[in-house]
Amino acid sequence: MNASARILLSLAVAGFLLAILMWWGGVSPGELMAAVGELPLSTYLLALAVHVGIYLLRSARFLALMPRAERPSFAAVLAASASHNLAAYVLPAKTGEASLIVYLRSHGGVGAAAGLATLLVSRLLDLATLCAIVAAAALFLRAEVAPDFRPLVVPLAAGLFAAAVLLSIVCARPELLSAGAAAVARRLGLGRMRLGAAALAKVETVSAALRAAAARRKLVVALGLSLGLWAMVFLFYAVLARGAGLGADLSYVRATFGASLAVLFNLLPINGFAGFGTQEAGWKVGFMLIGVEGGLALSTGFAVHLVQLANVALLGLLGHLAMGILPAAAPASDAD
Repeated sequence: MNASARILLSLAVAGFLLAILMWWGGVSPGELMAAVGELPLSTYLLALAVHVGIYLLRSARFLALMPRAERPSFAAVLAASASHNLAAYVLPAKTGEASLIVYLRSHGGVGAAAGLATLLVSRLLDLATLCAIVAAAALFLRAEVAPDFRPLVVPLAAGLFAAAVLLSIVCARPELLSAGAAAVARRLGLGRMRLGAAALAKVETVSAALRAAAARRKLVVALGLSLGLWAMVFLFYAVLARGAGLGADLSYVRATFGASLAVLFNLLPINGFAGFGTQEAGWKVGFMLIGVEGGLALSTGFAVHLVQLANVALLGLLGHLAMGILPAAAPASDAD
C-alpha cells in the first residue's frame, strides 16, 4: 500500500471513530469547542502539554516492555498509542483496547503475541499504581473527608494497598494468567479439538511473550514510567479542575483523591459511552467527600471530561495521520 493510500485509510478510520463519538455519544463539536473555550487559554495549553506528556510516557512504557527484536521506532509506537487511546475511549465495553495490538502489528511490525503481552502488563501496572495512589491520597486526606465516610478510609486504603501488592505480583509473573487459562482449557478437554489445540498453542506463545515482557529490568523501567505517567494524569486533572471552577487553592493531593474516584468509576463494567455518566459520578462523589458542593463538583466534572475528550479526539486524529505518513514497517511473523 502506497503512502497516499495509507494516509487516506488512517484518516478514514479516525473519521469513523470521531463520527461515532459525536453521534452515539450525543456530543457535538460545538460542545467540545465550548468546553475548551471556557477555560483560560494558558490553562488549556498547560493541560494539553501535560496530556501530551502522558502520551509520551505511555508510549515509552509500551516500548520498554516489547522484545528488543520487535521494537519499532518511538514515533511509530506514539502514533499507535494515540490512535489506540481514541479507539479505547470511544468503542464500547473496552473493545477498543484490542486496537493497540492491530496498530502495532500493521504499522510497527510487532507480533500479535508481543503486542498483547505489552498491553496486558501495561494495564496491570496501571491498576497496581492507581490502587496505591488512591490509597495513599485517602490516608493523607483522612481528616478532611466527610465524617460519615471517615471510618471507612483505613479499611479502604488497606484493601487498595493489598490489591496493589497482588497486582504487582501478577505483573512480575503475568504468565500465570495464560497458564491458568490453559489449565482451564485442558480441564474442559478443549485440547482434544482441533480449534482448541490451536488456541492452546497460541496461549503458549502469549505466555512466552508475557515472560519476556515481565523480565526484571524491563519491569523496573516500566514501573518507574508508570509512576511518572500517573503523576501526570493527576496533574492534568488538577490543572483542569482548578481552571473549571474548583479554585486555584485546590491542592494536588485533593485533586488526586477527587479525580481518582472518577478513574475508578470508569473501570466499572456498567461504564457508559466514552465514560459519560460514570466518570462524572465518580468525580462528584470524590470531591463531595472532601467538602466540595455537589452541584459544583458535577459541573466541573462534566467540563473536565469534555476537555479531556477534545484532547483525546485531537491527539487520536494526529496519531492516525502519523500512522499514514510514517513508513510502513516490515510485517510481523505469522507465527504470532
